[in-house]
Amino acid sequence: MKKVLLLLADGFETLEASVFIDVIGWNLVDGDGTTQLFSCGLRREVKSSFSQRVVVDYLIDEINTAEFDALAIPGGFEEFGYYKDAYSDEFLKLIRMFDAQSKIIAAVCVGALPIARSGVLTNRRATTYNKRGIRQEELGSYEVNVINEPIVTDCNVITSWNPSTAAEVAFLLLERLTSKEQANFIREIMGFKLS
Repeated sequence: MKKVLLLLADGFETLEASVFIDVIGWNLVDGDGTTQLFSCGLRREVKSSFSQRVVVDYLIDEINTAEFDALAIPGGFEEFGYYKDAYSDEFLKLIRMFDAQSKIIAAVCVGALPIARSGVLTNRRATTYNKRGIRQEELGSYEVNVINEPIVTDCNVITSWNPSTAAEVAFLLLERLTSKEQANFIREIMGFKLS
């Protein structure tokens, strides 16, 4: 079983989190049954960007990275406190631990920023929210080679530039965990166009 850890900060964007839940879940139930998703946060209850409450499976300090194959990080809104959690020492340490083991890290939108702040993206290629230059400028301030493309992959890290890319990032994560054929099968039965 390939296990994905969904890392949730207060202020996370629900759309960006839900694609990972659904794509990995569809593969568990209607696909080859080889993937499963679990969530974690700094607190047992995490609030989304629009104040929806989510109870996570694990607290960050309960995580043994050896038990997981990938880390998924949705972006979020500053107005709802996203960066307070996302830039915490605990979040950054967990990201570094996944990278140190060369495990897949998939981020949507500003989910790339805590990865960059952790140092994992130094001198690597990545992207982040592209509609206001401030987030791409911040990404560049961490010595990241900012690429102005919808999805950028560098070794084990996948980043993307806004919520419209969320489903594609989740399918790419599934492809990395299984195969292109399996990801396309799930894409098709979920009603998405094949890539």
